[in-house]
Amino acid sequence: MKRTADLPPQPPPVVGFEDCYIGGFVDGFHTHDRAQLSIFLAGSVTVNTLDGSFVLRPGQGMWIPVNTLHQVNCRTDLMFQVVYVDSCLPGTDLPFKMFEASTLIRGLVDEIIAMRFEFTMDERMSAIARLLVDEIGRAPRIADRLLFPSDSRLRRVCEAITLQPGDCHDIDYWAREAGMARRTFTRLFQQEMGMGFAAWRRRVRVIEAASRIAAGQPIAQVAFDLGYDNASSFSTMFHRTFGVAPRTLRLNSSSTSRT
Repeated sequence: MKRTADLPPQPPPVVGFEDCYIGGFVDGFHTHDRAQLSIFLAGSVTVNTLDGSFVLRPGQGMWIPVNTLHQVNCRTDLMFQVVYVDSCLPGTDLPFKMFEASTLIRGLVDEIIAMRFEFTMDERMSAIARLLVDEIGRAPRIADRLLFPSDSRLRRVCEAITLQPGDCHDIDYWAREAGMARRTFTRLFQQEMGMGFAAWRRRVRVIEAASRIAAGQPIAQVAFDLGYDNASSFSTMFHRTFGVAPRTLRLNSSSTSRT
């Protein structure tokens, strides 16, 4: 297994490896001098940027532009692939993006990882790199993203809720925590987030639920932990957000994981 520390001082324009982290590991905020493509094979992970939080499951990928500050929080044991792409290659000015990793993308990543770190970018590898970047650009964006407000008082509330998604305190409680009147809190939240506080919190819960279900937790237990009275109401909300039933997500995650 290759790791970041094994990279040579001057690696080829594209270079990759497969690695694993234990659950609970946190890779603090950092940047890379190359764009980073991550493909997640098993487990669940949260990737945080300065203005958002992304929860990824097996079979999904993430493109992180060069010099983008980000943090990685391993919610479970995690197996993943990483490809670093130099900005000298055309088309690498893609925005931050989360997507489903197609069979073609995964095959191209496998080909890059199979090469030695010191390989020469011949015509074949150049074609693989160009096709990989092009396919990432074509891949539909997934919206499993939690936006955070810029107002420090609202952000403090949102960060507290993401740490405890099952919290059931009402909006009056959180307005007090933010040091605002309820009316000011609701107006500012809608203005900054483009949705009401209740809708944002529901999204926190269903994204958290998706991660836990993909990691193998029982659906009924996930529903209870996240503040739902029963699995039926939880399933309705989950389907409304993701367009599939929770059970379907578990089956899909099992079929896309590679160990």
